[in-house]
Amino acid sequence: MSIRISLLIVLLAAVAACTSAPRPDLPLPYHGDATQLLTVVAADTTATTATLTAWQRFPGGWRAEIGPLPAFVGRDGIGRASENSAHTPAGVWTLTEAFGIAPNDGTSLPYRQVGDADWWVSDADAPNYNRYAHCATGTCEFDEHASENLGMAGVAYDHAVVIDYNRQPVVAGAGSAFFLHIETGRPTAGCVAIAAADLRTVMRWLDPGAHPVINIGITGR
Repeated sequence: MSIRISLLIVLLAAVAACTSAPRPDLPLPYHGDATQLLTVVAADTTATTATLTAWQRFPGGWRAEIGPLPAFVGRDGIGRASENSAHTPAGVWTLTEAFGIAPNDGTSLPYRQVGDADWWVSDADAPNYNRYAHCATGTCEFDEHASENLGMAGVAYDHAVVIDYNRQPVVAGAGSAFFLHIETGRPTAGCVAIAAADLRTVMRWLDPGAHPVINIGITGR
């Protein structure tokens, strides 16, 4: 083998190594212990679209494993969430469970298949505010009109991951029912939404043992 060919092989190997190597920087600051991280980054606080990327932590830093993917966020943009707005909450939140109208198609997160007796309570006066509940329509001990029937939500909730905003501790009125779910071609009421195939890939990638989190924010912050 000639010296020129040998040098070319070495150069190509070096380029490949640099391309796939972990990088220490992220688009949003994160200082926690999770080894899996989803970033959702919008251009500004009023933007209703964002970019989602899945990151894995390695000894040398973080490496993008999935994405960047197009995403929708709340129709009021990203900011301080409440029951009276359609903001997607800015900040870092754990991802500990998933649900869907359809059966589990591969996620390792604890998964609940839901129907029309499954709810997420958005009644701020209820003891189980911002929690899952199971009760037949007309029998629930909370305001059903102020809450979300998970099984009746349609394709958006075929599969979803719960974003643990305002769950420990729970602050009444600070907002509820924030999920990573399937997009329907428009901004959300505060959730993060991506294409069905992209969500399936992300959900199969998420590993409870990596203590995954989602970091939602604005470019440069």
